[in-house]
Amino acid sequence: MKVLLVNGSPHRNGCTNRALEEISKEFEKLGIDSEIFWIGRKPVGGCMACNQCAKIHRCAVDDVVNQSREKFREADGFVFGSPVHYSGMAGSITGFMDRLFFSEQLGGDGKTFYLKPVAAVISARRSGTTAAFEQMNQYFTMLEMPIISTRYWNNVHGRSVEDVEQDLEGLMNMRILARNMAWFLKCKEAGEKSGVELPEIEPHVFTNFIR
Repeated sequence: MKVLLVNGSPHRNGCTNRALEEISKEFEKLGIDSEIFWIGRKPVGGCMACNQCAKIHRCAVDDVVNQSREKFREADGFVFGSPVHYSGMAGSITGFMDRLFFSEQLGGDGKTFYLKPVAAVISARRSGTTAAFEQMNQYFTMLEMPIISTRYWNNVHGRSVEDVEQDLEGLMNMRILARNMAWFLKCKEAGEKSGVELPEIEPHVFTNFIR
């Protein structure tokens, strides 16, 4: 089993990464493989609503979204991390997730995210964490992903890695998050081995409020 931890911060080794490292270290203790994937510093644009992903089964813009797609297909679970920018997710991780999730929803085969556990992790100097946390969780509920919780919101606070080291409650919650996700993954694996079938997948119906 492997969990992919996505660092959506423009700083590769900043506060967001420190939170993900705490999760990764706990996974190692529990026998769960993990990888921290940094989306990089290049700007990642948002979805253009061209709907080409339905035809070509990937995003029409060939950048880090497509280049990392196989990592997501191979993973058994996910943690997405972002710093707070103006009380919301950082711009690049927002564009990244917009296009990754939409292209999978419209042009994927339904296997990349379906019933794979996921969690959001947010870092901030001071405030805006709960708004960004709520924003990120919206992605997961639209692709039938079980959201793993911890004892509080999945946040760490600090302006630097050294500050985050002093956020003992935040780091505690990262470890609890890892343990809860590991438990879920092992339960899912045990269920599959004992013959518990996945739910029936119903064809998607798109409507609007005047139809």
